[in-house]
Amino acid sequence: MSQSSQGQPSVNALTPGQVEEAVDAAAEKKVATPLPRLLVSAMFAGAFIGFGALFFIVVTSDSSLSFAAGKLLGGLAFCLGLVLVLCCGSELFTGNSLMVSGAMEHRIGWGAMLKNWAIVWVGNLLGAAVAVVLVSAAGILDLNGGAAGTTAIAVAAAKISPDWFTLFFRGILCNIFVCLAVRIGFAARSVADKVLGILLPISAFVACGFEHCVANMFFLPVGLVAKLSGYALPGSGADPSVVNVGGVLYNLSAATLGNIVGGAIFVGLAYWFVQGHHKD
Repeated sequence: MSQSSQGQPSVNALTPGQVEEAVDAAAEKKVATPLPRLLVSAMFAGAFIGFGALFFIVVTSDSSLSFAAGKLLGGLAFCLGLVLVLCCGSELFTGNSLMVSGAMEHRIGWGAMLKNWAIVWVGNLLGAAVAVVLVSAAGILDLNGGAAGTTAIAVAAAKISPDWFTLFFRGILCNIFVCLAVRIGFAARSVADKVLGILLPISAFVACGFEHCVANMFFLPVGLVAKLSGYALPGSGADPSVVNVGGVLYNLSAATLGNIVGGAIFVGLAYWFVQGHHKD
């Protein structure tokens, strides 16, 4: 438990200004992390987000759920991923968009920040790939009479079918929500604070169908695996034929760039402008 300005223990959340300082201090630690540790930590995050995505698939494979109930329950299930990231500790590409404020404060270099982003993106992809392999080997897609596998295909197809700019703007909106949730995590004093604080923004972005590049590193490959494994194709909705390697890369390019804009500009730079020290 941290201390108040009077030296007494405090359970109050950090103020926005204190959060900004914590974000900048975290950026310094991130760029100083040795590459092997950074890569493995990023793999943890990719797997954690994949677990949340798997939970989403299993929950939403229940066709009896109404539209609203499915969106709400699926969104809450997906929150597992960020809960694990924030509470267990790992490096998430989308959350690291906030490092831009540290660069603006001259506490880290721009090159060091971009290097961190590149390593963490690759690590997240590797971790998500490991999660896909484990899920496939464990037969999880067989749940609900194979409906989980069918749902995985449908989710992947729905994420690849829209035009590139639609996916890009959905990526922007997604990481606005995610980075605000990460800032809530920085403000929290306890695990309970972190968990409760992120539920609404994370479940909201999932329910709205926004695009999170790290989540899609799991959603899209697992959908492709389900398709190649012969699970029944969805009878309606997006065309499952788009679920292929090219479709995966198509979505990830739009989602990644959108996530950078949403997190770095609309949250990171905006809060630096409002709360930063603006050092020359």
